[in-house]
Amino acid sequence: MIAGFSQDSAAVPGLTVDDFDYVLPPELIAQAPAVERRASRLLHLDPASLLHDRQFADLPSLLRPNDLLVFNDTRVIKARLFGEKSSGGKVEILVERIVETDRALVHMRASKSPKAGARLRLSNAFDATVLGRAGDGGDLFDLRFAGPVLELLEKHGQTPLPPYITHTPDQGDDARYQTVYAREPGAIAAPTAGLHFDADMLATLKAQGVNTAFVTLHVGAGTFLPVRVQNLTEHVMHSELYTVTQETVDAINAARAAGGRVIAVGTTSVRALESAATATAKTRASVAAHPALDGTSTLPRPPATLDAQSGDTRLFITPGFTFHVIDAMVTNFHLPKSTLMMLISALAGTDAVKAAYAHAVAERYRFFSYGDAMLIERPLIAPQTSAGQA
Repeated sequence: MIAGFSQDSAAVPGLTVDDFDYVLPPELIAQAPAVERRASRLLHLDPASLLHDRQFADLPSLLRPNDLLVFNDTRVIKARLFGEKSSGGKVEILVERIVETDRALVHMRASKSPKAGARLRLSNAFDATVLGRAGDGGDLFDLRFAGPVLELLEKHGQTPLPPYITHTPDQGDDARYQTVYAREPGAIAAPTAGLHFDADMLATLKAQGVNTAFVTLHVGAGTFLPVRVQNLTEHVMHSELYTVTQETVDAINAARAAGGRVIAVGTTSVRALESAATATAKTRASVAAHPALDGTSTLPRPPATLDAQSGDTRLFITPGFTFHVIDAMVTNFHLPKSTLMMLISALAGTDAVKAAYAHAVAERYRFFSYGDAMLIERPLIAPQTSAGQA
């Protein structure tokens, strides 16, 4: 493991990956973004589980004063590098996590894996030294770079487009595979629901009394990994680093007090907020069991939804999960059988999600990172969580 922590999951026993499958014509996978960020379509799944075909530009009309939009402000780094070993063999590197100024954990493709001590020449510009294997099962390599990792990546790296986008990244991708509010470098995949927002829309939302807050979750390559087990209770979720600040906690509390909704922009914002709530519940349970740990009183602290939190998360959200923070979410369309399909099914219900995706395919929506969006509101009636509904 990258860090010491346990996985949190509430998967309904008997659920399998086949419960989250659907048929997607390949031509519906968007290979380029819309001409303008807000020019995408928006499929609205309302609280009655009814579907509405809209444009993303309609989003402000679906929000209310005192609603709170929570964005993920992670910034995509130019994480992909090409080079060669001292033997001349080719290597391809994808930086997963920067752990020191000049050191990173990376995925590596090579005809033969280099051993500790091996030197790599990257982008024909600088060297890196292999320190050893890392990650779960040794699936990552620990590299020492010949200088600050972020600076070298910015100068010599390539924007890491998802595997289903087939063209070589260019300057257009450098700009459009990045949210307009990105500020914390560390992601190797964009929080794609945020790609639809431009500065004018953010200004419009602010003017109508919709508030904004930010979390940080550095999206890793694990977001694209398939679920390799049939029984979801056996799946081990990839880890990602997240931060929920006190400022964001205060904004959530203020929205609640004013009768507003908390609307996460993207699955990564959902994971960050619900991970913070899960960590908070554990802390408060411990304090309740040992009141003196509170430090200020011999009485347990009063219940609360979440405190500011930062750390690694493996939170696996599937049907059966209890949401503590979010009321709705904006999201793109996700890969069949993916953990992200499971997350949105936990919020809206598997039947409603299947119907929405069937509708989106029939209406020729554009799918995945550069595709169209959904607004999903929590249903009025709690979704069913039985297995075998595929």
